[in-house]
Amino acid sequence: MSEATARVSEVTKNPLKGCLPPDPNPVEPAVSLPPGACDAHCHVFGPASKFPYAPDRSYTPPDAPVENLRKLHARLSISRAVIVHASCHGTDMSVTMDAIASSQGAYRGVACVDDAVTDRELRRLHEGGIRGIRFNFVKHLGGVPDLDVFHRLVARIKPMGWHVVLHFDAEDIITQADLLRRIDVPFIIDHMGRVKAADGLGQRPFQLLLDLYGSNPLAWIKVCGSERVSVGKRPFRDAAPFARALIGVDSQRILWGTDWPHPNITKDMPNDGELVDLFAEICPDPAMRQRILVDNPTRMYWAQ
Repeated sequence: MSEATARVSEVTKNPLKGCLPPDPNPVEPAVSLPPGACDAHCHVFGPASKFPYAPDRSYTPPDAPVENLRKLHARLSISRAVIVHASCHGTDMSVTMDAIASSQGAYRGVACVDDAVTDRELRRLHEGGIRGIRFNFVKHLGGVPDLDVFHRLVARIKPMGWHVVLHFDAEDIITQADLLRRIDVPFIIDHMGRVKAADGLGQRPFQLLLDLYGSNPLAWIKVCGSERVSVGKRPFRDAAPFARALIGVDSQRILWGTDWPHPNITKDMPNDGELVDLFAEICPDPAMRQRILVDNPTRMYWAQ
């Protein structure tokens, strides 16, 4: 067994032991991104010595500090980003708020909060660049949250003009259909709903996702996480038809991101430069790229 295979096996068996690090050598993308391009889904982890991980976390990532994110974005010609606060840091928002504060306005963020969050804290988060809250429904991250808390928090953020980010497993698109109908603020479904490329475009979760996106003007989709949709081999082209289908419904509410540093990947670690080129294959039209990479994130994150 190779060292890399052994590490994947160990991470799979014991997620608390640690996650694999991101690819340290992103290729330079062949495509030139438009000025103002935004990575609308990325994370910052640690360093743990400064921003400790939550005691009740379900995984422990390698440190991936904001300095490394800036280097990556410089390599990829990305000038803005949305930092999605990750569950391994719990509801302590310090690491994300620090990253946003260091960006001179180039970063916005999505928070993880609980029912105990005060109105004063929500205002502080807003002033610091937070524009939404995220809920994990994914099984390995804890499964379905308390839905009473969910609805209370949605009602509290609505006056602030925030949105909700939903991290779903594919089957959640089916089982949470009533929840999706009840949400009365803009909501974003991460990673194309984590549908499985192996099940094809006709699979029921993806068809319901297409219907939801086409019929509900509050619904947004991130066409990122191709490595989570794919059977698991770079450059993850088997995920491209799903992204194209969603963009084909309406490109006005589509976002894209790298998902750096790719936590909990146990198959083939993405190369972030290749992910940029995969997006260019998915979306070859420059005007549509401008909309997805620049105009849409501006409307969602920088309009207020």
